[in-house]
Amino acid sequence: MSGRSSWLAAVPPSVAIEIACGRVGVAALSSSARGAAVSAYATEDLPADAVAPALSGTNIPDPGVVAGALRRALERAGLRSTGRAALVVPDSIARVSLVAFDQLPSRAADLDQLVAWQVRKATPFPMDQAQVSHFTANVTDSTSTVAAVVARREVVREYEGVTDALGIHAGLVDLASFSVMNAVIGAGAAAPDDWLLVHLAAEATTLAIMRGEQLMFYRHRVAVDQEPLSALVHQTAMYHEDRLGGRRFARVWLSGAGLKSRDALNRLHREIADRLGTEVETVDIRPAASLRGRVEPTPEVLDTLAAPIGVLVRERKAA
Repeated sequence: MSGRSSWLAAVPPSVAIEIACGRVGVAALSSSARGAAVSAYATEDLPADAVAPALSGTNIPDPGVVAGALRRALERAGLRSTGRAALVVPDSIARVSLVAFDQLPSRAADLDQLVAWQVRKATPFPMDQAQVSHFTANVTDSTSTVAAVVARREVVREYEGVTDALGIHAGLVDLASFSVMNAVIGAGAAAPDDWLLVHLAAEATTLAIMRGEQLMFYRHRVAVDQEPLSALVHQTAMYHEDRLGGRRFARVWLSGAGLKSRDALNRLHREIADRLGTEVETVDIRPAASLRGRVEPTPEVLDTLAAPIGVLVRERKAA
């Protein structure tokens, strides 16, 4: 699964950088006879107004502040000479639409045009300013559903500009929630039945229903909408029952929880678990990539690693 750009390099990256509201993070993945491992990791806090994720407008008002924080994170992780990396960006910079087709065109160029045509009315800026990517979300007997990811090209360039300033080429760009989904899948934890991801960010919440490795539902709500998480979870559960014929979720994952205090985190776990009747878990990437050196497997570290390691594991699998 990927909201990836179409110009990916053939060799998968070994380093991933995440730029989010409030922090930057970096992680490196290495290989050995024992399998993949997280060989380096560091995060650096950002001022509250350093990154303001949004579809339009300025997202990074002072790129030097973010680049400086990223430089410090890279130095702490021992990754000073990184030349290329995967870049994980906030969900809020893009609009994700699930579009169903009775039949998909056989030619990739025709499918690109068809997807762009379908999402144009829901895109709040001219399509000639848009960067559009897509992937097959799910397939049933009667339809193929495509996940279309639309972002404003200038906004994406703001995030790429941070890595460019450090001489790092962002060979692919992906959304945080997609990367966390791939962490679950890469760790072999994607239940064959329906499972739910609740991804929290400082500015927004994303909920995704997965059926095995297929994306069935995606909803993104910014914090200014002021809908409590319990209401969003309730609405998603109702959609799951009414529109997808689902019952109880096989597993429920909460990510981005490192943004919250321990008390707030425990409250969120209880709220979701009480509503759904299913234990709420933190994404653990260790079945896909073990931890080496001084990387401690605390819940906060595992949570922060989910997105950057998820995109790297996905790319290695796809290569």
